[in-house]
Amino acid sequence: MGFVQEFLQQLVNGFSLGFIYALIALGYTMVYGIAKLINFAHGDILMVGAYGGFFVLIALLVTPGSFILSFVIAMLICALLGMFIERTCYKPLRSAPRINALITAIGVSFFLENVARVIKPIGPNPKEFPVFPQKFNLLELDFLGVHINQTQIIIFLVSVFLMFTLNYIVNNTKMGKAMRAVSFDRGAAYLMGINVNRVISFTFAIGSALAAAAGILFASAYPQVEPLMGFMPGIKAFVAAVLGGIGSIPGAMVGGLILGIAETLSKGFISSKLADAIVFGILIIILVVKPSGIFGQNVSEKV
Repeated sequence: MGFVQEFLQQLVNGFSLGFIYALIALGYTMVYGIAKLINFAHGDILMVGAYGGFFVLIALLVTPGSFILSFVIAMLICALLGMFIERTCYKPLRSAPRINALITAIGVSFFLENVARVIKPIGPNPKEFPVFPQKFNLLELDFLGVHINQTQIIIFLVSVFLMFTLNYIVNNTKMGKAMRAVSFDRGAAYLMGINVNRVISFTFAIGSALAAAAGILFASAYPQVEPLMGFMPGIKAFVAAVLGGIGSIPGAMVGGLILGIAETLSKGFISSKLADAIVFGILIIILVVKPSGIFGQNVSEKV
C-alpha cells in the first residue's frame, strides 16, 4: 500500500473514531451549556450503554433487528440513568460552588465503575462484544485501494442520524427552544415560565442516550466490554468538547472529528505510544492560541 492509500485509510479510520468521540462530546457540551457542569461520569454512562447493548445481543443473537433493538434499549436505560443521577446527585448542588458538583461527578464515575465490577452479570473481567456473523457483512466498500468495513459504515450512518436528530430537537422543537433559553440565561428563562428543572433533566437524558449509542459503536469497533472501558474515551471526548468550544454543539462535532483523525494519523505515521501525548498536545496548542476553543466565545464575568 502506497503512502497516499495508507493516508486515506488512516483518514477513514480517523473519521470513524472521531464520530464516536463527537457523540460522547455532545453530551459533555450540552450539559455544560445548560447546567454549567462538567459531568465526568459521562464516560461511565457510555460503559453502561455498551453493556446494555451487549446483554441484548447475547440474548437475541446478532441480527440487524436485534442490533437496532440494542440501541433503543441501551439509549432508554442510559437516558433514565442520566436523569436519575442528575436528580439525586447534581440537582441538590446547583447553588453550591462548582467544585462541589465537579467532585461529585468524579465520585459518581468511580461509583458506576466499581458497582459494575462487583455485580454478577458484569464482573471485572473483559467480555467479547458480539459482532455480525459473516452472512450479514453486506456493507463493505473498496475505493481507490481504501477499505471501509461494515462497522465503520454503521458508525457513520448512526452518528450522522443521531446528530441530525439532535440538531432538529434543539432548533425545531419547543423543548429545544427552552434548552436554548436556559443555556442563554437560566434566571430569565425561569421568570418567563420555563420549567428549568425539566429542561436540565431532558438535557441529561439526551446526552446520556447519545453516550449509550457511542458505547455500542465503540464496543463494535473494538469488540470488548469491561467496567473501565468508558474512562479514556470519556476523557478524550471531554478534550474534544473543549477543543471545539465547550458549550457549542457544532464545536463538539468538529472537535471529535479532529481528535479522532489526529489520533489515528499519529498511530499510523508517528508512534502508537505517542498518540495520546500528541492528541493532548494539540489541545494545549489550541487553548494557548484560542482559550475558548475553536467555536467557543469569550465570556466576561462580573466579579
